[in-house]
Amino acid sequence: MTWQPYNLDQEAQSLVLQYRDLEGVIGQSHKMRATVAFGLERFWGEHLRLIDKPKEQNKGKYWRETWKTFTNIMLPTGIILPSEEIQPKDTQKIQATAEKLWNLPLEDQRICLAVLTQFCDSLVWWTQRYKLPGGKDDTE
Repeated sequence: MTWQPYNLDQEAQSLVLQYRDLEGVIGQSHKMRATVAFGLERFWGEHLRLIDKPKEQNKGKYWRETWKTFTNIMLPTGIILPSEEIQPKDTQKIQATAEKLWNLPLEDQRICLAVLTQFCDSLVWWTQRYKLPGGKDDTE
């Protein structure tokens, strides 16, 4: 594996700015960074837990958009990750997506996790710079 910047900083900045004005949302970047350690399928699936809850919906959208952006970042590597929108109640599609992620070649999983880690580090960095003073994200 050789170093490839993947425009992670630019993509992270764009996402943080897009969601910055929604209270409590960009603080999810810290949770995203921690979730990477649990694997691609858990990171991907986190939006499903949040998106149907009215008070958490924007957080779920932020997770989903982060995943979609990540899948686009990985395209030039030749690693194709599932990116279709799935409804939280569609058990069969959820299972199929998790299996796709679990069945990626080990080397591809390692590359994805390394890039996703750096992407989340960039999200956290931009979150710290752009959080609104006194807002809910100010303490997260």
